[in-house]
Formats: sequence, structure tokens, C-alpha cells
Amino acid sequence: MRPLDRFGSIKIKLGMLVAVTITVAASLSVAGIGLGLSPWLQIPLAVVVALIVTQLLARGMTSPLREMTAAAQAMARGDYSRRVTATSRDEVGELARAFNTMASDLETVDQQRRELVANVSHELRTPVSALRAVLENLVDGVSPPDPATMQAALSQTERLSRLIGDLLDLSRVDAGIAPLETEPIDVEPFLRAAVKEAGVSERPIGYRVDVRPANLRIHADRGRLHQLVANLLDNAGRHSPEDGTVTVRAQPEGDTVLLDVIDEGPGIALDRRNTVFERFTTGADSNGDGGTGLGLAIARWIADLHGGSIAVADADRGCQIRVTLPMTDEEHR
Repeated sequence: MRPLDRFGSIKIKLGMLVAVTITVAASLSVAGIGLGLSPWLQIPLAVVVALIVTQLLARGMTSPLREMTAAAQAMARGDYSRRVTATSRDEVGELARAFNTMASDLETVDQQRRELVANVSHELRTPVSALRAVLENLVDGVSPPDPATMQAALSQTERLSRLIGDLLDLSRVDAGIAPLETEPIDVEPFLRAAVKEAGVSERPIGYRVDVRPANLRIHADRGRLHQLVANLLDNAGRHSPEDGTVTVRAQPEGDTVLLDVIDEGPGIALDRRNTVFERFTTGADSNGDGGTGLGLAIARWIADLHGGSIAVADADRGCQIRVTLPMTDEEHR
């Protein structure tokens, strides 16, 4: 029972509680006089009835506090699913609603923590198991230490290195450590250098750079922007078919620069386009060169740092990742 929930202030509720209690006590006293009851009987009876009424009214006022106490104790044991009934409009009701929001946020964070631990464990287990198998074969003499075997071990080591690097970047994201040192960057030579670096891999694919106009410039953090482009090129390369082509395109549009990385792979389904930028989420199966599932999440973080955005754009074939970065007044000139 919460008959006082309609009032929007705890002060008004307390005033109503006192008023009701006095009214009940006075009414009983008048009734007792009318019935000719002894004052020694009237007073105890009025006190008992007033206490009962006070208990009924006050219980509804304090029940959210009791629920919050029980929920907080459950949270201390790791149960973040408890919620508080928040029907009143006063300060206690506002506190209950804030508590529910906090509990929901904590439940989400706890779930993300559990998923992060599970996903990291899974991602680490695959290359470690493969590397261990290669090394055991070498030690037991099953496989000779030829270039192919050593290359397999090196590939798994590089995969571990990428995962560790991505995890370090995620720790910076969560810690909010993201200083930017922006400078003017000539887009075409910058992209050609990134493509040349991506071409060092042994993937049988080609790269094409298309920047219009050729003198396009942008203010950005060179290191972070290179990391974004490298992640997109790595993602596109892993999902491209043999002898496919990855196109890197940049052009101005209004107050922004559009940077597109386009591959000829299977593409990303419409229902997964909003989730591929989440941690440990991939859009399609790669060609045996598994990624960590963190590259696109880090790319979104870098785009956000620069005040831009990243999304999966519609493409006739393959996958097109579009990064939108703001232009400064100097770049417009």
C-alpha cells in the first residue's frame, strides 16, 4: 500500500502523515467522549490506532529504501538483476529510479566483462594451441624446421602480437587515454604508404588508391589515422578472394572527407552492419587468416576521437567501410 505516492515531496508526505495521525487520534477521542468511555481507556486506544495508521502509511514511504538495501546486498554478492519499485514522485522515488539505472548499467558492465574474458580466452587459445602444435612437432622431429614450418609458427606469433596490441588499445579506450596530435596530412601519399605496408603480407590480392582531388589534405593524428586505415586494410584483405582488389578511395563532400575501403569479398549482411563495430564481432568468415575481432571496434574509436564516424555503406559488390572525417576551414581553402 502506497497511498502517498501521488505527492511529489517527502516533506508533504511527512506533513500528511502527521495530519492523518492527529486527525485519527482526535476523532477517536471525540468518539470516546460521546460513548462515555473513561479517559484512561480513550488515550491508549487512540495511541494504538494512530500507531497502526502511521505504520500503514509510513511503510509505503520507506519500502523503496528497504528494497534498495536488499538490492545493494545482492549486488555485493554479484547479483545485478534486482530492481526497485519506483512509483512515488518524491525524492525517494527519484532515488529509486536512479538506483535502477545504476543497477542496469552495472549489470551491462558485468556482462561485458564476462564476455570480454571469455572472448579473450578464446582468441588466445587458438594461436597458442596452433603454435604449441608446431613447436611440439619440431621438438619431436615430426616436422623438419623448414621455411614453411617456421612461417606457420611466425604467423601464429604475429596473430598473438596483433591481439595483444588490440587489447592494449582497448585498455586505452576504457581508460579514456586518447591524446591527439593533429597535423596537416596529404591524403594521397599517406594512403599509398599505408597500402604499400599492407601489401607486404603474402595475401594474393591487389590494392588501388583513388584520391580526388590529388592535393586533398586533412588535419588528423597521423599515427591514429594510420592505425585506422591499417585495420581497415587488414580487414578487407582477410575477406577478399584470391586475386581480388582492395580499393581505397578518398574525396571531399561538403564539410567532410569521405574515406572508403572497398573489398570484393562476401560483404556484410544488413542485420549485422551495426554490430560489426562491437568488440570481438566479425562480419563474415575470412580466408583462414583469422582476425582478433577488435580491428573495427578500434577503427570506430579512432574515428570518434577525430569527431567523425564510421559505418558500413551500401555496395554493389563486397564490403564498403566508409569513414567520415571533418574538414577544417584551412582545408576548405
